[in-house]
Amino acid sequence: MALDPKHPEIQAVADFLRECLPFDALPEQALQDTARQIEISYHRAGHRFSAASDVYALRLVRSGAVEIRASNNRLLDRLGEGESFNIHGLDTGDEGVSAVAIEDSLIYQLPRNRYESLRTRFRDFDRHFHSQRSRRLRRAARYQPNANLMMQPIDAHVSREPLTLPPTTPIQEAAGAMSERRVSSVLVMDSGQLLGILTDRDLRSRALARGLPLDMPIGEIMTRPCSSIELGASIFDATLQMTQEGIHHLPVMDSSSVAGIITSSDLMLARRNDPVYLVQHIGRQQDTASMRAIAAALPSLMVDAIGGGMRAHQLSRVLTAISDAVTRRLIELAINELGPAPVPFCWLAFGSQARGEQLIGADQDNGLLIDDSATEQDMDWFRRLAQMVCDGLNECGYVYCPGKVMATTDKWRQRLAGWQRTVDSWTRAPSPDAVMRVSIFFDLRAVHGDKGLCQRLQKHMLARTREDSIFQAALAANVLEHTPPLGIFRRFLLERNGEHRDEFDIKKRGVMPIVDLVRIHALANGVEAVNTRERLRALIDCKALTIGDGRNMQDAFDTIQQLRIENQCRQVTDGARASNYLNPRDLPELERKHLKDAFTVVNDAQEALRHRYRQGL
Repeated sequence: MALDPKHPEIQAVADFLRECLPFDALPEQALQDTARQIEISYHRAGHRFSAASDVYALRLVRSGAVEIRASNNRLLDRLGEGESFNIHGLDTGDEGVSAVAIEDSLIYQLPRNRYESLRTRFRDFDRHFHSQRSRRLRRAARYQPNANLMMQPIDAHVSREPLTLPPTTPIQEAAGAMSERRVSSVLVMDSGQLLGILTDRDLRSRALARGLPLDMPIGEIMTRPCSSIELGASIFDATLQMTQEGIHHLPVMDSSSVAGIITSSDLMLARRNDPVYLVQHIGRQQDTASMRAIAAALPSLMVDAIGGGMRAHQLSRVLTAISDAVTRRLIELAINELGPAPVPFCWLAFGSQARGEQLIGADQDNGLLIDDSATEQDMDWFRRLAQMVCDGLNECGYVYCPGKVMATTDKWRQRLAGWQRTVDSWTRAPSPDAVMRVSIFFDLRAVHGDKGLCQRLQKHMLARTREDSIFQAALAANVLEHTPPLGIFRRFLLERNGEHRDEFDIKKRGVMPIVDLVRIHALANGVEAVNTRERLRALIDCKALTIGDGRNMQDAFDTIQQLRIENQCRQVTDGARASNYLNPRDLPELERKHLKDAFTVVNDAQEALRHRYRQGL
């Protein structure tokens, strides 16, 4: 649909173009003339643009999203609001390039004659599109498998003919079959269904060590149920899953069928030079000094990983897995010195470590959850454990928490019943101090020990908060105190003086408002997940958030986190200490626009929260 020159929407189109590269550089008269030439079309998700079927024109995404794909379906770019593409220009030299609407999209279309006229008349306008293709290809290269080996699918590393035996097979016969095939595991199957897995470790610890009869069926000693992974997963996914679960064998599934098996040995060469490899390496260290040396290399590893194409949410999971590994190893070394734990316990991670969103420079947020059977003498053992582990973490670069939210503090080192009473007191009397503590404590995860204790505490926590509208309103009031640094005219609000003049704290003003918003929705709806992206998916699934609102929040979160970590990479590369302060002038213009869009999403979500809890507030 072409716009009539007198149509009242002309000015709205001109205003939109004024915010988009490279139209923002056009003289006002040229901008107004261009707005009158715009044609508007609406396309449903799945619509494909190609040089073979569409007229030559410059297309600008007014709303929605479009992917640019090569002839082999390789993703070249993903475009959102305000970004443009000329499918005929992209197709030159690489026939078959297409653009696909991945959401229902409103498209502004500038006819060829006007588009080429602008390129002829305005050098900066032409330069933008002249380099657009090469920029797009460079950007796409960051996401190719060769750019980051950890992102490659596991397909090529899977053993396609694993040893399989029925559960009735005698132990001795299974051991003989494993020796003959020179493998360290057996997939135990019945009628094509995977029942469990038997490994060398199972044979040693569950059969030989216990003196079980060798004619006992392997179904009695196998691990069941066993973890598995999908064939389309990446090396990163497999390595992280093995690391987190402390296993060395993963059955690989193709939908509901067994496709093969992958082992830690299969992944060893692929991950030897990757940060994830450090996790298992840490588990073999015998002192704090050795772990400190490994942790000292994390900033440079972060730079390499981001430069190799790893995204912020993936790297934060890796860095969290490393801090988990350091914590677990420090606990093991402490137990070697103190002797076995007198009663079951669980070491808790709070905050970003609990959410799996930790970056470098994080301080400690942890606690100890102890079985109710612990005596006062037992509690002294846990006091010494906490001191040794927290001191070790500080030596390894995870500095003491300024607010003393650590297991060394009595209120963060309690029996289960004590923790439950603490939760009850916080929810009954939601003082500002209590609400601040809840924002840390209600993101919790078991790092070491009895996970069942953590699950019982979390269930108690969710039961107390889900139906308590007064407490939820108190949480909402706390969330609304921290707003993104964006003024009414979409200008960044920066520090005016001091060390961080002309900067803002992107974690405090960008990341945490989203984390806090998502957390309150999760608590109000009984969502057990603590990772922000997983919480958003769960909130969409239970219809607490619309698909659109949930995706907007995730896009905003991913955008801000990515800019945050890329800023830290620039700081490390320049020889500075990584921090959360960012000067928006250091960002390209398009990234500044994306950051403003992300902050706008957060502002809208906070306003919706304010409306929901208006009475309580």
